Amino acid sequence: MSGEKVVSIDGLTFSYDGLKVLEDVNLQISKNDFVWIVGPNGGGKTTLVKLILGLLQPRRGTVRVFGLEPAEARSRIGYMPQFAHLDPQFPINVLDVVLMGRLGNGNRLGPFRKKDKAVAERVLDEVGLLDMSRRSFSSLSGGQQRRILIARALAGEPDLLILDEPTANLDLLVEKELYDLLRELNSRLTIVMVSHDPAFVSDNVERVVCVKRKVSEHPTCELEGNFIGELFGGEMRLVRHDKHIGKRKNGE
Repeated sequence: MSGEKVVSIDGLTFSYDGLKVLEDVNLQISKNDFVWIVGPNGGGKTTLVKLILGLLQPRRGTVRVFGLEPAEARSRIGYMPQFAHLDPQFPINVLDVVLMGRLGNGNRLGPFRKKDKAVAERVLDEVGLLDMSRRSFSSLSGGQQRRILIARALAGEPDLLILDEPTANLDLLVEKELYDLLRELNSRLTIVMVSHDPAFVSDNVERVVCVKRKVSEHPTCELEGNFIGELFGGEMRLVRHDKHIGKRKNGE
């Protein structure tokens, strides 16, 4: 972890109606970090993300994004929520979904500008789906829809990309393809990925931030069954998804 500080959290505590959700959190995320936030449901992951986005205010401590109050830095943050909140029956095409990410970039009176459409097409190309720009969003596969939602987050031209459960309910091949895309994006973006599933740790993720009211940080090499069991409760064993699984060795 080095270079420009993207997220700085110091002494943070947050409560809902007197119930402490996060306690004495200290976290630093630097430029071009790839951070995985993991923890059980109800452990405080979503609350932590909302604090970084400026949607909640800490009861104690400070949150800074690019050295600013989170709300002031929001134009530099791209966010992909876990749920798209799009009616599957609503007749909207892929390009229009991505253009939603341009809302708030400049004057929003009247139609989108040529620049907005150019940026939308560029990020669609970046996620490999430019040829589907006129397709109905609801007609795409789950993996394609995730890529479109990532493109929507990229359309705002952010420096920090936050993704909430981006691989949920995807099969392993599609999941790997999505991680490959994120690895490419990480060359120019700081990425924070949220998940409650400890079973898959990508080689691309440098640090794991474990959230269970308190926050602890670990390199991915430290994750193992006893640690995960302690975090989630009960006895657990990690399943390793090797890159070369299924390939024959020595001609067998």
